[in-house]
Amino acid sequence: MTETARVDDTGPYASRAAPAVGIGLSALTAAAMLVPVRRGVDDPVVWSGAAFAIVAVVAFLGSRHGRIDRRIAGPIATGSSLAVVLLSGYALNRGVSVPAALPGVEWSIPLLFAAFVTAGIATGIGVADFFGIGGPGLKERGVHTTTLLLVGLAGLFAAQIVTILLALPVLSVVGSSLTQVQLIAISQIGMALGTGAVAIGYFAAYDYGRSYIDLEVPTLRDLLWTIGGLLVLFGALISISLVFQSAGVESAEHGTAQQAQENPTIMLVLIPAAILIIGPFEELLYRNVIQKSLYETFSRYGAVVVGSVIFAVVHVLAYGTAGPGQIIASLTVIFSLSIVLGTLYERTENLLVPALVHGLYDAILFANMYVTYA
Repeated sequence: MTETARVDDTGPYASRAAPAVGIGLSALTAAAMLVPVRRGVDDPVVWSGAAFAIVAVVAFLGSRHGRIDRRIAGPIATGSSLAVVLLSGYALNRGVSVPAALPGVEWSIPLLFAAFVTAGIATGIGVADFFGIGGPGLKERGVHTTTLLLVGLAGLFAAQIVTILLALPVLSVVGSSLTQVQLIAISQIGMALGTGAVAIGYFAAYDYGRSYIDLEVPTLRDLLWTIGGLLVLFGALISISLVFQSAGVESAEHGTAQQAQENPTIMLVLIPAAILIIGPFEELLYRNVIQKSLYETFSRYGAVVVGSVIFAVVHVLAYGTAGPGQIIASLTVIFSLSIVLGTLYERTENLLVPALVHGLYDAILFANMYVTYA
């Protein structure tokens, strides 16, 4: 983040802007964690989360009023808020939610989910406080992140819209319903066209030429990063799975896995599609467009983390039928794997590397599903 520090990010004001926001977020987090305690939820995870939320409030208050140096308060607030994220997510996964009715509507929201969200944002604010990011800097980064989140969502919905547009004329010719294999094939074409269109539209909107696309002839170094990245990706997946298993964390089942159980034949379409479409086009949008754009307002490593958060959030719909705790667990896996892909792109500056690693990773998973369910 220091790489992109601007004049408006320095000076006395900078030491108070971030903690002021952090105080509000942490106070909301603490309230969301303490209400279940007051309602009689006797769970040490919830109690611990409430305690960490209070620590974050104190750290931000100390930084705000100059009682604690921001270089000390920032890490304390960041670590405490991150602990709340982990603990509230774990509690949700165990079925503890404590719904609260929203005023004026018939909906309710799980308080622990609210704590998860506010603590997640407070984690980023703690980092901003450590680096002395001022109000204008916070606003710029927030607007930029939100804009790129919308770009990511646009890629998702564009793929679905194009898929529908492609399926309609096919249906008119065939005159009957399409098989699941045919629908999967059309959806992959739709994904390529829709995601590609959003990426091209972004390039056109900002007047970026072809040189903005980081495609290079792979070198021996790129090949080593590809092999290493694939090994790290599966190593991370295995490690996270073991941690989840030992902690009793349940993750949501991806929609593709559900389809594979019903009809394993679709994997024969998805295996080559993973390498030719899913990997290249998702990495084009989320790495070459979103992560690279984030370099303008974040440090390169900060861009990897923020870009991975966006990547995970956009995948929420793939687990729409599960509970919030299971969805959070699955998105944690996606976020972690995206960190690896983002790091590969940042290190090599060659889109081909993360695209190939992503494609091969998915292809191997799809092949395993085919062998399992066939």
